Amino acid sequence: MPRPPSPSIPEKEFVYGALKQSLRIDGRAMLEMRTPTLTFGPELGWVECSLGKTRVLAQVDGKMVKPPPERPLEGLISIHSELSSMAANEFEPGRASDQEVTITRMLDKVLRRSDAVDKESLCVLAGQRVWHIRLTLHVLADAGNMLDCACLAGIVALKHFRRPEVEVVGDEITVHHPSERAPVPLSLHHTPYCLTFAFFPDSHAGTPPVLDPAHLEETLAAGLLSVALNAQRELCVVQKAGGVPLPPATVMDIVDVAVQRARELDALVERALREDWAGRDVEVR
Repeated sequence: MPRPPSPSIPEKEFVYGALKQSLRIDGRAMLEMRTPTLTFGPELGWVECSLGKTRVLAQVDGKMVKPPPERPLEGLISIHSELSSMAANEFEPGRASDQEVTITRMLDKVLRRSDAVDKESLCVLAGQRVWHIRLTLHVLADAGNMLDCACLAGIVALKHFRRPEVEVVGDEITVHHPSERAPVPLSLHHTPYCLTFAFFPDSHAGTPPVLDPAHLEETLAAGLLSVALNAQRELCVVQKAGGVPLPPATVMDIVDVAVQRARELDALVERALREDWAGRDVEVR
């Protein structure tokens, strides 16, 4: 796998010097994130999310399968992410990079293990048939902070998706086409959002953390802290993979900022979903 080129010494000095003065190379404030742009496809569950020039495509589909014997009353949820050379030159198709593994594990914690989707509502016939919901994420372009963009695309795709209506009579299961009966949205317990903060080396003391780091900021950061939570102040995941040590007071300040940003994201997502649904024609014969 080819290594990405390291930032030059003038680039490092310029970025560190600007951050010390609470300035960022793209003109944002230190705790300001890029405004997400959500684009919905013709099919329900198809969403493209953009954070600046970082773009992730999320797609949800579902099929009925036999549940595992140890959990006969719960549906299945699987998450797959793909980083190809389309996103950046250092990614190779068919070989999972460390970054891809980290993103996939974090998405699994945020979207699946936090019980965002009600798995029991996916049961059709106990022990016989359940829905298997598959979320696939394709990173189209990496301009920094792929994790937050992928998490946002994933949760919006799950909220946007509709599964076919199912009728059960005895042991007989009938799956109705969307033209016969209106499809049913997934039952969600809550809507988690992921927010990533970048911290910089001790040698540059006094440099405040930045929210939603751009690619160069992410490369030069001495540590990343990712916080996943919902608009109701319920903390789902806190991940810090190495880097500079942080005092508890700093972590609590970061969580307070993340709560405000999660509420703003929640309002933006709900508004985008309402606008998309208002423009769709769902015909039921």
